[in-house]
This record gives sequence, structure tokens and C-alpha cells, in this order.
Amino acid sequence: MSQLIFSFGNGRADGGLEMKEVLGSKGANLAEMTKLGVPVPAGFTISAEVCQDFIRNGHERLSSLQNSIKNALKQIEKETQQNFGGAENPLLLSVRSGSKASMPGVMSTILNLGLNTKTTQGLAAATGSEKFAWDSYRRFIQTYSCVVFGMEANCFEEIIDCYKKDHNLLLNEELTSKDWALIVSAFKELVAERLNFPFPEDPETQLLGAITAIFKSWENPTATSYRQLHAIPETLGTAVSIQAMVFGNIDNTSASGVMFTRNPLTGEKALHGEFLIQAQGEDIVAGIKTPRALTAKDRLIRNSRLASMEEAFPEAFQELSKIQACLENHFRDMQDIEFTIEQGRLWILQTRPGERSPEAKIRIAVDMANEGLITTQEAVIRANPNDLTTLLHPIIDPEAERAQIASGLPASPGAVTGCISFDTEEAVALAETGENVILVRKETSTEDIRGIHAARGVLTTRGGVTSHAAIIARGLGRPCVTGAVEVSIDFEKKLLIAGPHKIMAGESITIDGGDGQIYLGAVPIVDPSISSHLASLKAWAEALH
Repeated sequence: MSQLIFSFGNGRADGGLEMKEVLGSKGANLAEMTKLGVPVPAGFTISAEVCQDFIRNGHERLSSLQNSIKNALKQIEKETQQNFGGAENPLLLSVRSGSKASMPGVMSTILNLGLNTKTTQGLAAATGSEKFAWDSYRRFIQTYSCVVFGMEANCFEEIIDCYKKDHNLLLNEELTSKDWALIVSAFKELVAERLNFPFPEDPETQLLGAITAIFKSWENPTATSYRQLHAIPETLGTAVSIQAMVFGNIDNTSASGVMFTRNPLTGEKALHGEFLIQAQGEDIVAGIKTPRALTAKDRLIRNSRLASMEEAFPEAFQELSKIQACLENHFRDMQDIEFTIEQGRLWILQTRPGERSPEAKIRIAVDMANEGLITTQEAVIRANPNDLTTLLHPIIDPEAERAQIASGLPASPGAVTGCISFDTEEAVALAETGENVILVRKETSTEDIRGIHAARGVLTTRGGVTSHAAIIARGLGRPCVTGAVEVSIDFEKKLLIAGPHKIMAGESITIDGGDGQIYLGAVPIVDPSISSHLASLKAWAEALH
């Protein structure tokens, strides 16, 4: 039998970059970073071959792997000095999918796996924070129930909202450890009521359920649609990477964030990203909160009073700056790096080629060729006709009159006018009739990918430039504005509200993903001029023929 489980940690790894077919891009990159000495939480990757076999033959191969999984867990326990399922200093796990082909924002992730009543109390004792422990448990129940059991996230959010309303509270941050414990009980009651069986307490049962659900997610409608749109073979399957949890939400010395080694909108060689203090990585990706700037320069550009990571965590920022340079040079491409600071200690959770706008793709390819990281031939190959077409994104006519109604964060460049739609399925239907549609949501999730593909532009009231909406829109070359906090949505009345303006579904707005501005009605749009980077790439392409 071929090797199916590959461990990594403490500077050693069974696999590496050359094994993307087996480990998926995520698992291969984790192994490679570990060997480079990057601080990666210990873990192991289950081969994509297991997923392929699972899809063909059911659960048999997974059942035969249980002893191997236990042995891999023992290695993590040894490195972390924690115990999976233990009452004292419990080991908790993150479970992430990852195929050879990158599918950002599509596949499932489960955090905090291993929590139950006993281990939650152990986590509270180990960290000194009961509130953090119970909040982590409710997060786990909610995510696990959605990913593994197919429940809707809204039903859990409704419990939290009702609890806050009953106790005259506005924010989740106001909830105490006792509040979260009561909410956990309510979550469990909901699961038992909806599913007719209790939420699993046994950590090993939880882990096998999570692995099974991730293998099944390879065939869900969202993943299938994404593969069809991007010509990704369904036979690849997905690997599963399982790691020791590190927490960015313990206290104010902890944080989570995302860094791009170059600006994914413009291609400028400058660090770019966002972070949140006392948060888990999913808080940023989901776009539930609008995060802080990574650098002091970006904070000033945003006109934000909130300290950047560079200012709030200077030592971790310096370490991250060195690591990102190492990773970009090693992988020879702009990297999208997910990181966590756990009580002052920096951990790198993932690196992958960053999704970028067509403009950034051209500039990064040309700049890297000029820097000697890649050849001019590689630079030409990294561009394609679609990039060259979408690079000529329309811009708002500088001479045109316009009525600005709000602004947000510039998440994907280009300007577009379209009728607004608050619903993914409606957006798809309108687009099929030939309408230019702007999809408007509080934040987007994997269920909205078809709507983003169909729409000509995307606007969200929450999230930042590294949120789900921003990443997917950039990859598709769609203009996108995120974090438009001046805008509110009344889904019941199908209204977009911005100050005195109330705009109904089907009426037009114009968004500019280059500067984050939102305008009333249709605004004249013109074609841009050709950049020097595009001219260089054109010359290199002609020299090859």
C-alpha cells in the first residue's frame, strides 16, 4: 500500500513541494515551509488518493486508516505537549481541505476540533480565559454542524441575536463566559432537535466526521461549479491537512491576518494585507468584520485611527516581513500568507500563490522577470489572453459628473454600472437575460460563487480586501468594493440604503473597485490607457515568436 499519511513539524516533513498531486497545494506548501524552518503548527496531511478512493468505494479506506491517524496524532501531541481529548492542556485541531488546484473560498475548513464540555474546561484552565474557551466551543459547534451536518449558519446566528436582545446586549464582545456556555447549550439543543441525535462529544468521532465531510465536499454543487468554470479535473480529489490549533483570539496579545507579498490590486512590490486582534482567521476570510491595515502606510491611506499590525505587534511584524520575503523567493511568485499571533508568538498557517487582479498579474510577472526571479518567457506564460483583455478594465470618465453616495475598500479594480441584486440566484437569472448585475451582499460565502461569476461587479457592506468576495472577484477580474459600512441592506424590502438614498433591487448604481467609491445611477465609463508593464510584456511575447 502506498503511503497515505504524511506528517510535518519541528523542521521535518515527509513530503514537499514536488508532491502537490498527493498532498494538494496546501499540504505540499505546509511541508515545504516546515523544511524551510518557517514556524508552522505541527500536523499531517491525508493524501488525495484517499479522497479518490472514498468517492469510488465509500468509507472502507478511511476506516482502515484509523490506526495511522492515531499514530500521526501522537506525533503532534509529542511536539505540542498537549493531549487530544485530554482534560488537561487539550490538543485541538484545524481540519482543512486542499487539492492540487487552488480553489480559494470554495472548500471547507473546521477549527477548534476536539472541544467538548471536558476539554473546554481544560482549555479555559490552560489559557486562563473561560470566555475564550466557551466562545471557541460555540464556534466549533456552529462550523462543524454546518460543514458536517449541512445545517444553516443562520439558525445559530439567530440564537445569538435573540440571546443578546433578551439581555439588552449589542455586541458579541459583551457576552461573558456564562453567556457563551448558555449559548453552547442552546446550540446543542438545536442540533439534537434538527438532527435527532446529539452533537458528538468524542474527539475521535468528531475528527472522522470532519474528514469524511471534507471528502464529500469535493462533490458538492459549489465545488463542482467552480471546477467546471476553471477546468479543474474532478479526478484530482482533495487532500486533508490536520494541524494543531493556534489561537488568534485568546486575548489582546493575539491576532489573525492575511498578508500578500505584493499588492494584489496594483502589483506594486509592497506588503499588503489585513489583520484582526483577538480573532480567528475565518473572521477575516468570511468578511464578518472589517479588519485593520497591516502596515502603517496602509493605515494612513485608509484614514484609520486603529493601529496597524506594524504598530501594534512590531516584533511579529518584523518576523513576518522576513518570512514573506523568504517564501516569495522560494516559491518564485507573489504569495498569499495566512498567519496567527498567539499571545505574541507568530505562526504561519498557509501560503499559496495569491489571487490578483489582471493589472497586478501583468505587473508582477514583468517586475519579477526584471528582478531575475523568473525568465521573460515565464512572465509571458503567466499572462493569458483573458488577462490582457480584462486588464483593459473600464474606468469612470474623469470628466463625468457623478453623485457619490458611499465608499468602501477598493478590493478589485475596474468600474461598472449595473442593476443591483441582493440574491445570488436572482443575479444569475438576470445575467442570463443580458442584464449587467451588481451583486450586493453583507458578505459573501461559498454559496455566492455562482452569483459572483454571473455579476459584473460585487459590493459588500462588510469585510476587507482579503475577504471571500474580494479574493473571488479579483480572480475573475470583476470590480469589487468591500467594507462599505456607510451602506445598509434591507433584505425584506429589497433596499440598499446609503444616507438619504434608498435604491431598490433592479435600480442602477456604479461602483469603482479602484478607489472604493459608490455612485448613484449610471456614470459614463471609458477605456484605460496601456501601461508600461503591458507594453514590456507585449514586446517579450513578440520576441518569442
